[in-house]
Amino acid sequence: MAGGRALTRGRGPALDNYYCYGYICCRNMSSLTPAVVHVLLALAAGERHGYAILKDVQERAGSRLRFGPGTIYGTLQRLMESGWVEEASPPGAGEDQRRRYYRMTRDGREALREEVDRLGALLDVARTHRIVPRGSRG
Repeated sequence: MAGGRALTRGRGPALDNYYCYGYICCRNMSSLTPAVVHVLLALAAGERHGYAILKDVQERAGSRLRFGPGTIYGTLQRLMESGWVEEASPPGAGEDQRRRYYRMTRDGREALREEVDRLGALLDVARTHRIVPRGSRG
């Protein structure tokens, strides 16, 4: 639940549309893909251009995940079609006008929050079964 409400089908066109793409809308759905989670996490800090998103994902994931431009830009396209991400204006006049900037929408932030809650609950279960020590970050 995000903010005490479960995300459900019929919540709005953006979430319904994203549901159709096979990602998550409510707890009984499958989880977000790693690419979607990492792109949304990169955008949680604010507007970024595609290459900055790619660099952020590479730095955060290290050698655990390998995402190339095709994965990042394909994910951004699907997120825009779903209404979870939208294009943003370049932040300043000195910025390269050829770069496309992106920002997360309210629906995107809510979906990310829901996924983080789901992952936190899963981590709690792992700690209960002593798979991950208590107090461990993962």
